[in-house]
Amino acid sequence: MPRIGIIGGSGIYNPDKFEHIRTVFPDTPYGKPSDEILIGKINGVEIAFLPRHGKNHQHPPSSVPYKANIQAMKDLGVEMIVSPCAVGSLKEKYKPGDLVIVDQFIDFTKKRDYTFFDDRTVHISIADPICPQMSDVFDRTAKEMGIDYHRGGTYVCIEGPRFSTRAESYMFRNFADIIGMTLVPECQLARELGICYCSLATITDYDAWMDEVVDIQTVMDTMASCLAKILEILERGLPELEKLPSCSCIDAAIGCGAIEKP
Repeated sequence: MPRIGIIGGSGIYNPDKFEHIRTVFPDTPYGKPSDEILIGKINGVEIAFLPRHGKNHQHPPSSVPYKANIQAMKDLGVEMIVSPCAVGSLKEKYKPGDLVIVDQFIDFTKKRDYTFFDDRTVHISIADPICPQMSDVFDRTAKEMGIDYHRGGTYVCIEGPRFSTRAESYMFRNFADIIGMTLVPECQLARELGICYCSLATITDYDAWMDEVVDIQTVMDTMASCLAKILEILERGLPELEKLPSCSCIDAAIGCGAIEKP
């Protein structure tokens, strides 16, 4: 059973680096996940890979089946989720092509399904939503690689699928460093099930606050040019993740009664 799950774009799946073992498409109480989950090995480490938007990008940010995705990972035995994603920058020093190891989020989504607990009140503690142990691993790995990266950054999550207006972008600059559409509720659902979570965000553009137009082609082109770097940080970092013991992320879920102590 894989301890590590990766939820990201379909480009993360590289047949040259991924030793495919089996494919599963499980049912959950919340329906099917976004697509088939590929079980295999990267650099000798067994992982479960799920394309967040589906292999054909059929799920826009608002309709990704987040609960099914996280529940499917939990049912497979996953204890840690790595989330590579694309984001826009809200600060000049956060440059396109840079990697951000996210540590905080601000939720500006509007119509998503945010919790597994609709039948009872569960107050999950999520002051620090990202696993510090996992972030430490990728911090060391990025440093060893000599790439441009930022340890820490606040991610404002918007509903999408449209990009920000210029006025919205100016406003968000006062509170956050980067902007995207998928961290919420994925991150908090993982916490509810006691799964550690780490977001590796690649900056693709300067959003709308700078004097340029953001479009999907710009995002895709920049992400494609950075793909080799993301694959390398995963390849190097996964063996270190596998060595990690259980950490305090699970305590929040146990403490509020979301899950029972293992």
